[in-house]
Amino acid sequence: MAEFEAVKISRVQRALAAVERVGNKLPDPAVLFIVLLFIVWLLSWALSGIDFTAIDPRNGKPLVVVNQLSGHALTTFFSVMVTNFAHFHPVGVVLVAMLGIGVAEHTGFINAGLRSMMAVTAKWLLTPMVILVGIVSHSAVDAGYVLVIPLGGVIFHAAGRHPLAGIAAAFAGVSGGFSANFVPSALDPMLQGITQAGAQIIDPTVVLNPLNNYFFTTVSSVLIIGLGWYLTDKVVEPRVSCNELDGDLADLPTMEPLTDRERKGLRSALAAMAIGMVIMAVSAYPESSAWRAPDGALASGSAPLMKSIVPLIFLLFLIPGVVFGIVSGSIKTSRDMIAGMTKAMTGMGYYLVIMFFIAQFIYAFAQSNLGVLMALEGAAILKALALPGGVTITGIILLTGIINLFVGSASAKWALLAPIFVPMLMQLGISPDLAQAAYRIGDSSTNIITPLMPYFPLVVVFCQRYVKNTGIGTVTAMMLPYSVVFLIVWTIFLMLYWTMGLPLGLEASYTYPG
Repeated sequence: MAEFEAVKISRVQRALAAVERVGNKLPDPAVLFIVLLFIVWLLSWALSGIDFTAIDPRNGKPLVVVNQLSGHALTTFFSVMVTNFAHFHPVGVVLVAMLGIGVAEHTGFINAGLRSMMAVTAKWLLTPMVILVGIVSHSAVDAGYVLVIPLGGVIFHAAGRHPLAGIAAAFAGVSGGFSANFVPSALDPMLQGITQAGAQIIDPTVVLNPLNNYFFTTVSSVLIIGLGWYLTDKVVEPRVSCNELDGDLADLPTMEPLTDRERKGLRSALAAMAIGMVIMAVSAYPESSAWRAPDGALASGSAPLMKSIVPLIFLLFLIPGVVFGIVSGSIKTSRDMIAGMTKAMTGMGYYLVIMFFIAQFIYAFAQSNLGVLMALEGAAILKALALPGGVTITGIILLTGIINLFVGSASAKWALLAPIFVPMLMQLGISPDLAQAAYRIGDSSTNIITPLMPYFPLVVVFCQRYVKNTGIGTVTAMMLPYSVVFLIVWTIFLMLYWTMGLPLGLEASYTYPG
């Protein structure tokens, strides 16, 4: 039996090696997005003269592919090129967060904190701990991408394990398990609002609870941690261990015990962090708090608290980092703090180049309506098949996963699909709550294997810190086992969950009495 398992694993490793070789033969990520931009231009030109029967759910009119090579489109493209880059959401998120993290890393606060944590954490629990932290980070919107994923590599390296495996585990938790969380996040009311709007197309009286998938996502977090733990330790880490560490490892923490000054500095820094959190909690608690949305909610997308997550993370690392530096002696003057920020920005140069071209590609892709066309045509095919409920739900999960390879935003994608999927399933007796749960599985499972996801190149950059020749193929092959297993097992899990009649969430149901 053990020999049979070894043969199966060997075959998997050979297949992943082939994926890595092919993927790494692709152009540099920046060049890849330049090529994709030209492909979008050409496809939009070729399809712009075709009359499609699909109805655009955004305006109720027949869908039109917009020619991006027309004079008007090209001049508009060049006129907004700078704005596209400057206003591209992931750029600001990453850079602002990295300013604070850079100070905390430069002064030694992160180094000391990890060494202290490693001294009391069993080595065999590192993998589930990293995945768990990645899942919980969803409550901080996109912060997990710039905070948890690089720390996964640092933690594994400090424990004597391969850092790429730590990055993979963290990425699997942050992005692969994006819809598995036992802590409510801004994503819950965002998706619920879109689902409810889709349901009201045929039944204006439908009102959904923002936590209509909460019980399912809570249990799913246990599933994702277990699957991620097994895949990291048994499949991914044995494979990436052959990658020699040839990056800049000089500043990474070691397992040496803390000195007395470092211990004192760490206590002072953690006290400063705790005081900041208490102040934050006290100021946000009152119903009249300025941190709350007009309706009094703290977790909604319109709440100032949720909009301020990244600046708060900046302060969460900046202040303890400075306190640690002053107490431990690693900061002598204010120039040392600025040096930490400068060093962090220096490492972001390659990322900024990639982000410039990604921003232009996403703009052209959105303006062309090609993504909308793919979503609508795929949904129309699925509807025409008129399959049984369980098979249809599985089809929606798979279709969402395929579309996710081209349209990254979870909310934008659901805004296109919900007006089609939700009414269609309601006519089959399937509730909007179940339709949303199916969508979340397909969206999450394939996040980690699409280079078109804006944070994917950032993960490549994090890996290059340890293995310089890391490319798109390396990361794709590293994350493919998670994606495939999550997609298959999570889908089966939903079917079993449905069969057992377990509650999906608050005020949720499986059926719609059409």
